[in-house]
Amino acid sequence: MASSKYKDKDAGGVVLSFNGQWISWAHTVVAYAAFLSALIIGCALHYHKIVKNEWFGYPDEWFPSVSATIGDRYPERSIYMIFIAIASGPRFALVGLWYLLTAKPGRVLPKAIALSGVIRTLTCGGWTYITSTDDHDWHDILMISYIVFTIPWTTGCIALSPPNAKAIKYRKWIAGSFFGTLVPLVYFFIQHKVHRVAGAYTIYAFFEWALILFDVAFDAVTALDFDTFELVVKDVKGASKGANASSVPTAVLEKEKEKATAGVYSAGFNLGHALDIVADVYHGFVFWSTLTSLGLVIWYFPLWHMGISGYEALVMTTIAPLLLGIRPLRSLVVNNQRFFHVLSLAGLVAYKVHDPVYRLFTVGFGVFMGCLAWTATWSSDSLHPSRLEIRVVAWLAGLLMSSIAKFAWHTNNPIWPIMHAENGGWNGTGLVLAVLAVLRFTRKAPLNSWDINEQKNGSSLLSAFGIGGLFFAIHSLLSDTSTMILWVWGGFPVRGPVSNVHAYYTIAAMTGGLLIGVFRPGMVTNWTAYGAACVGAGMLTLYEQWFGYYGALILTTYLMAIAVPLISRAAKKSPAVTFGLGFLFYNLLVLFHVWVVAYAFVPGGPYVREHTDWIMIATMLTIGAGVFDLVSGQASRKYAATTDRRSSSFGHRKYHVGILGLLNILFLVANFLRFPSYDYKPYHADDRLFTAGIWTIHFSLDNDMWSSEYRMRDLIKELEVDVIGLLESDLQRIIMGNRDTTQFLAEDLGMYVDYGPGPNKHTWGAALLSKFPILNSTHHLLPSPVGELAPAIHATLDVYGSPVDVFVFHSGQEEDPEDRRLQSEYLAKLMGSIPADRPAVLLSYLVTKPLEGNYNTYVSDVSGMHDVDYTDWDRWCEYILYKNLRRTGYARVSRSTITDTELQVAKFVVPKEDEGEKGRVLAASQEERDRRVEEQQVPEGWRFPALFRGEGVRGHHYHVFDEPRYYNF
Repeated sequence: MASSKYKDKDAGGVVLSFNGQWISWAHTVVAYAAFLSALIIGCALHYHKIVKNEWFGYPDEWFPSVSATIGDRYPERSIYMIFIAIASGPRFALVGLWYLLTAKPGRVLPKAIALSGVIRTLTCGGWTYITSTDDHDWHDILMISYIVFTIPWTTGCIALSPPNAKAIKYRKWIAGSFFGTLVPLVYFFIQHKVHRVAGAYTIYAFFEWALILFDVAFDAVTALDFDTFELVVKDVKGASKGANASSVPTAVLEKEKEKATAGVYSAGFNLGHALDIVADVYHGFVFWSTLTSLGLVIWYFPLWHMGISGYEALVMTTIAPLLLGIRPLRSLVVNNQRFFHVLSLAGLVAYKVHDPVYRLFTVGFGVFMGCLAWTATWSSDSLHPSRLEIRVVAWLAGLLMSSIAKFAWHTNNPIWPIMHAENGGWNGTGLVLAVLAVLRFTRKAPLNSWDINEQKNGSSLLSAFGIGGLFFAIHSLLSDTSTMILWVWGGFPVRGPVSNVHAYYTIAAMTGGLLIGVFRPGMVTNWTAYGAACVGAGMLTLYEQWFGYYGALILTTYLMAIAVPLISRAAKKSPAVTFGLGFLFYNLLVLFHVWVVAYAFVPGGPYVREHTDWIMIATMLTIGAGVFDLVSGQASRKYAATTDRRSSSFGHRKYHVGILGLLNILFLVANFLRFPSYDYKPYHADDRLFTAGIWTIHFSLDNDMWSSEYRMRDLIKELEVDVIGLLESDLQRIIMGNRDTTQFLAEDLGMYVDYGPGPNKHTWGAALLSKFPILNSTHHLLPSPVGELAPAIHATLDVYGSPVDVFVFHSGQEEDPEDRRLQSEYLAKLMGSIPADRPAVLLSYLVTKPLEGNYNTYVSDVSGMHDVDYTDWDRWCEYILYKNLRRTGYARVSRSTITDTELQVAKFVVPKEDEGEKGRVLAASQEERDRRVEEQQVPEGWRFPALFRGEGVRGHHYHVFDEPRYYNF
């Protein structure tokens, strides 16, 4: 045998001789002993305590979870820790032996897998010895890290497996079982945590224990490979040199390994190529960040003008590719791509421009240059299928990254120009990374000159229609993971997906669709797939809850898959037509998309009011035009033939698969950190008091064009608001950035949230946040024959064990008196329809003067409601009404520069049913209810914070009557 370059494998002088497989068996036995001993001892000593969770105990739950078993109870925790400490020795030895077995000269992968194994072992010790009681955050961080590093360890071990048929088979089956177990594990955890299903946690516990068994068993398979080692460091069978001791041919085993790992590790790893792909994807992320911010900064102006402002014209900056129809200009752009791509970063620098007008023009310039530069890049690379695919996939992966970043930042993008350090922005960091990425993205010379070789077969116009429909669809539906979930939202009890729990399904569908478009484009370049997508679009448009969301996932998968061949096909034609006109058609759909809800403020609006269905039909028809061009003349077969092959020129795909996997992992980490606790506490439970508020939040853009969620959060928290209605809260449109302020507020403040009528219901939004569980909620669209739709939420809360109904309502405009009259009658009947003795609160925007007109319909015998303070004459928009409650306080707090409307708040005490208090409240006269008292005459828990007296803080203070009003009887 030839001498090895690895001296540690050929060194003589055996000090201790035993077979290497004993390392594997020692680790397996000790690891299993740690968990099983804790389970046996825990069940014997603390059975009823460890099967109990926050909702249920024995007999509903009868089997303990892993975390409960190895938790804080003595002696099982101590015994578990002792065994884990013993297992650490064999564990590190196992990782070391695996590296020695698989290391080959010039190979980077074995080192990377060994490193992941070491980190995985260290993080296991971290979450073992730092319990959630010791430090909840670090326990979770270390646990998530362990799960994250399990993925490369598992897949890497399969890819590096020596030629041992039995070991490869076991690894594939155990790894498949491990990852397959995650699906029911998550499902039953949601059933327990969200839906509070009795017994669900026990089933979850079985899957959790299965993960432990599979995890340890996967490492136990190394015993089949380590029998080649004697004394751990001496190779006696030559397996580490690649010899095949199996009866199965090496080529067959290599193919099995490649199949099990999707070929990701089949080619050599090149750091430079990997950095190229990372830079490309990040540059795609920058493009999408800039494009999605354009509508948002445009929206600021019609929002404050209450109508068309003229700045809306900047939406047309996307049609910059039309300039590529001018040959000298096309030559200039194609041959100087780096210059134009660098100029596109202006959209990220815009956060430094404080004047809203100049900031808008800076973003518009960035979008103009971005659309021009990306189109030139696609066109110039169209001669080389592999390089074109790299660019297209990076652009689409950038969209995925943008959606993931928005999820992590509660639907805001951290590098948007409406963000800065004060509201959670990472603009500076994002800009530095963008500069590095764009320099690497443009370091290769263009493949094509100004005389682009345009394909003559097919129609450029049809391709342009397809591009326009595709770009609009992925922007309007996929640029935020919560958009389609809110389309199908129907209120409480929860019967469908929830944004901060189920959003990963959208990410998974986007990822799967993109991989189909790359590896199996033939699956979607046909009319059958298009028909399935149309069915999905119809399901999303027409149905709520899970059925509608299933349609959304079908459509998502198709859009990401068809995007690869559609863009690649368009890049081979005239860029001025396919992308210039394509962006024009995209803009027309964007305006259509705004017109259906803003019909009361725009010319021709009434003709398209409330016709989201027309938008969806138009979108699918334009995409269909692109598909027709794609499949005509057997174009799809030619495309599939040129892109579905496995050649060295397509070696970039493994890096794309890797970065897609990394992005998915990052999303799951963010998803775990955002998982709701549903353990929310009101501020003054001992007094049976709750504070209710109403606030028109002006679409979460403050007076200076900054995102205002953080400032709203601070004021709501400092006023100790338990229940709040938010109006003008529907931001799930392109022009508003596809955002959802309620997610951040609900999670940060610890509140349940009902988003209200979804973005496909054509309202400006009404949302409800509550510290108290929402037992039931329904959404209403009140009569609006002429003006804008009036949304309303009717929710029943569990307030200290008593049902309390809360109504959140935004009436029509002042210019539509008949609309407002019909709405007042509808709402009065709705409020009067609840049980006569049930407490209720209305948090509303009524557009009426106190004691006049429609006011007397809202406050009437029909509704049974009382004004929170009928002597407050200085009101027109916001009102709080109530009945069957003890109103104890009322205050009006100035808005500062957050929005254009103040925050009104009122305090109520829920009467007890068993002490006659409720009867006294029901029988109270108006004089008794409205008897005013001084602040010193009410308990301290009933008082408003003194923080806002006088000048207040940050521009917020009690105003109109300069201090809170108090009532008692």
